[in-house]
Amino acid sequence: MDLVACTAGIGAGATLLMDLWSLARRSLLGVPLPNYSLVGRWLGHMRKGRFRHEAIAKAAPVRNEPLIGWVAHYLIGIGFAALVPLFWGAAWFHAPTPGPALTVGVATVAAPFLLMQPGMGAGLAARRTPHPHAARLQSLITHAVFGLGLYMAAVVLRALLPQ
Repeated sequence: MDLVACTAGIGAGATLLMDLWSLARRSLLGVPLPNYSLVGRWLGHMRKGRFRHEAIAKAAPVRNEPLIGWVAHYLIGIGFAALVPLFWGAAWFHAPTPGPALTVGVATVAAPFLLMQPGMGAGLAARRTPHPHAARLQSLITHAVFGLGLYMAAVVLRALLPQ
C-alpha cells in the first residue's frame, strides 16, 4: 500500500476513534458532542471572505454545512496523520510506535486553540467560553485520543497488509 493510502487509512481510523471517544465522553461525563455543522458553517463563510465570527452559532447557516463539517473533520484528521511520516519517515508505518503518534496528536491541539476556536468566536484557546479550563482540557484529551488512534490504526493496518 502506498504512502497516501496508508496515511488516509490511519488518519480516518484515528478520527473515528476520536469520534467514538466523543460518544463515550457524552455518555460517561455528560459532555456535549462536537457540532461539526458549525465547523461547516465556519468553512462555508470562508468562501465569502469571512474568517472570524463573534459567535458562529449566530451566523447565517450555509448550504450543506453538516456535510462540509464532517468531510472537513475527516480530511483534517488525514492531514494531521501526514505529519507522522513527514517528521518520522514512512518507515514508521512498517514499525509503528506510540511516541510519534501521541506527539502529533497532542501537538495538533494547536489548531483548535489558535485557529478554529478564535475563528468561531470562542477566543484564543477557548478563553471566551463559560469554562475555558474545562474546554482546554477536553481538547487536549481528545487530541491525545486522536494520537492514540494514529498508533492503533497503524498497528491494525500493518497487521492487515502483507509485508
